[in-house]
Amino acid sequence: METILRLACAQMNSGDDMDANCAAALALLEEASDRGAQLITLPENAFLMRGSEEQTPPLFSLEDHPGIRLCREVAARRGVWVLIGSVFAPAEETKDKWYNRSVLLNASGERVAEYDKIHLFDAQVEGDRHYLESARILPGKRMSIAETPWGGLGLSICYDLRFGHLYRDLAKAGASLIAVPAAFTATTGAAHWHTLLRARAIETGCFIVAPAQCGQHPGGKRTYGHSLIIDPWGTVLAEGSAGEPGVILADLDPAQVTRTRCLLPSLHHDRPYET
Repeated sequence: METILRLACAQMNSGDDMDANCAAALALLEEASDRGAQLITLPENAFLMRGSEEQTPPLFSLEDHPGIRLCREVAARRGVWVLIGSVFAPAEETKDKWYNRSVLLNASGERVAEYDKIHLFDAQVEGDRHYLESARILPGKRMSIAETPWGGLGLSICYDLRFGHLYRDLAKAGASLIAVPAAFTATTGAAHWHTLLRARAIETGCFIVAPAQCGQHPGGKRTYGHSLIIDPWGTVLAEGSAGEPGVILADLDPAQVTRTRCLLPSLHHDRPYET
């Protein structure tokens, strides 16, 4: 296992123009690589933010998706790992719905892991709007951990953040770093984003990386920004702005996970109880 990981979050303000989003992602990937990043993470819906839950996105296979092809080229050319926070992936089960899928590429540009978002955002946000992600998206069925040169990388997406048992299971299964690419609403982000992400880090003894969407999007959507990198003790190592795209970086020492879990070995302290 390699020692220190230079990790980058690319914060984006994606819209409904895929070509423009690809150009924006390319600039951020190049900047992160220039600054020494070895693993670069992009947010949820990196290459397309729909204006409404009813809008049908253009659906590509993972081989043909313009954003994935772009990231594969950058990963191979720059020798960096890239986590694409999510793309819309066709579902074999039905033509009416699709999956919200994370894709991890290694430093050769090969797809090495995928994850379909399990928990779908069906919520009425006070002062905002009614969200019904399940109207067009199918829930994933299994968690995903990828082996990297820096340890196990657990995958999750946005609303998954509210389901702590998933993160505990990821940590118990070998994750030392967990990704939470997101398009968190401005309203819920202001209330819960920092608290939930720090809690997930503390509960699991993992590093948490959360690349986020920010600003205004099609259909009047507003996302919270504030991309975060957090250490296993719950300390924020780097934070993005509220409304501007950009790159944040932090150097992570995998040994800190071992040290923290030795101090607080709560992952080994589960006990049965009656309900």
